[in-house]
Amino acid sequence: MNLTHPNSLKSSMLVVGSAALVSIVLILMFVGCSSERRTVSSAPETVSDLSVVSAQTTNIPDVVEAVGTLRAAETSQLAAQMMGNIVQVRVHEGDHIQRGQVLAVIDDAQPQAALDRSTAADLAAEQEISASESDFTLAEATFKRYQTLYDRKSVSPQEFDEIKARYQAAQARREMARAGQAQAKAALQQARTALSYTHILAPFDGLVTEKKADVGTLATPGMPIFTVEDLRRYRLEATVNETDLRYVRQGEPVSVLIDALGERELKGKVTEIVPAADPGSRSFLVKVELPSDPALRSGLFGRAQFRRGERTGLLIPCTAVVERGQLQGIYVLDQNRIAGLRYITLGKPAAQQVEVLAGLRAGETLISDPGSRELSGKKIESR
Repeated sequence: MNLTHPNSLKSSMLVVGSAALVSIVLILMFVGCSSERRTVSSAPETVSDLSVVSAQTTNIPDVVEAVGTLRAAETSQLAAQMMGNIVQVRVHEGDHIQRGQVLAVIDDAQPQAALDRSTAADLAAEQEISASESDFTLAEATFKRYQTLYDRKSVSPQEFDEIKARYQAAQARREMARAGQAQAKAALQQARTALSYTHILAPFDGLVTEKKADVGTLATPGMPIFTVEDLRRYRLEATVNETDLRYVRQGEPVSVLIDALGERELKGKVTEIVPAADPGSRSFLVKVELPSDPALRSGLFGRAQFRRGERTGLLIPCTAVVERGQLQGIYVLDQNRIAGLRYITLGKPAAQQVEVLAGLRAGETLISDPGSRELSGKKIESR
């Protein structure tokens, strides 16, 4: 049996323990060096020459916003006033028109024939007037002569009565001829009016927004053919809740935003408040007249802002907001001036600023114009 001496075993254990201790020390040194290297490599990047602002509360207008639709202040539906086939359509949707311009033509064969008959009847009435005037002139002169003779007892009463009857008959014939002439002229004017109905005319300068008939269509009285709008004046027809109607006053200036025009604000004026409420929505129709603008069109969505006072709010520059998909955020600086992206809830824009509803406190510092750069985790040195 081979037995190891106790002293030798103790020496071996000391050697193994020393080796393990040395290994632990080396591992700790390695970890320390590695940690030191990571600390050095994670030092934040510094970005300089950026503008920062401090979020502050301020008084902003408190408004009631009413949505509505843009309408032309003057819209006309042009309809046929007679029956007949449409033989010409001279304009289409989108065409600009001028007052008095012919837009469509209806077959005028029958009205033209009626006009010809009325013209002939008027000419016959004129000739009848001439003949009756001549007869009356002769009868009047004869009657005056016989009146003188009768006064001198030179003619018998019977002869005088016959001459007087002829005079009165000539006078009646003349009056009938005059009445016939007036009737003929009225018929002639009616025929001319009926003939004018064959031409559909533009009532004002504007734009054709709808064409409802084509060549060959049988037009009937009252049948719509065109819808035209006056491009010079538009108004926003907005609905206002019954509880907010007290903030709307006739003639007051109103700010109007048309989404199709971007952030451009129009200055309108309340021209009409319909006194009856819609029983379904309990809202009132308010008409706001807008200034002339070539970009305006019927049917556009708009928002009217009726002022009801002031309130406090937190405003930041619009340039401070960055878009991340459908979310909006801002870069906020911490105590070490390290930027962090924070998502916020925005309210309504006002001029070059926008209200922050949630996600930011007064007194916090943010980057006013980060642009498209990624600044999260970077140290910011302001101008």
